[in-house]
Amino acid sequence: MPIPESEEKLTALFRELGASSPEIWARSQISEGIPQLLRFLFLKSAWKNIPGEGESAWIARAIDDAKSNPDRPYAGLGIALAHCKEKGVSDQNLTEIARCLRAQMLFHVCYLIDGPAHMPPALDDVSWGLFQVNEEGQPVGQQIAGLHESVLEFDPTDREMRPGK
Repeated sequence: MPIPESEEKLTALFRELGASSPEIWARSQISEGIPQLLRFLFLKSAWKNIPGEGESAWIARAIDDAKSNPDRPYAGLGIALAHCKEKGVSDQNLTEIARCLRAQMLFHVCYLIDGPAHMPPALDDVSWGLFQVNEEGQPVGQQIAGLHESVLEFDPTDREMRPGK
C-alpha cells in the first residue's frame, strides 16, 4: 500500500495505527514534507523492545535462560537478575531499571542514526542515515531524521519515562 498523500487519509491511517494526535502527525507530513509515518512506524516498532510498566515475565525468562545456558551471550543479565532477586529487589524495580536503560539506549541509537557526531577530518565525507527504500533497496525521499526528538513521546505510560507516583 502506498503512503496516503491526502491529509484526511493519512490522518485515518495514523489513527488506525494508534497515534496520539493523528491530525498533527499527518499535517506535518503533508505540509512540511517530513516523513512522519516512517518516523512513527520506526519508533512504535522500537518501543516494542522496551518492557511495559508492570511487565515482569521477562525477568523469569532471563533467569531461566541463564541457568540453562550460562555461557550464552547475554546470560549475564539473567545471572545478575537472579542475584538481585536473592537480595529482595522487586520485579517492579527491576522492570523500571530495564525500561529506563532500554529507552535511553533507544534515544542514543536514534541520535546516532542521523549520522556520526564526531569524525576525524579525514573522514568528513562519511555519513549514514535511515531512509525508506524502494524494491531495489535504493533510498527514496528524504532522510528519516530527528527520531531521538520523539522517543519519549512513545512511552505508553504517557509520562515520558518519568517515575510513576
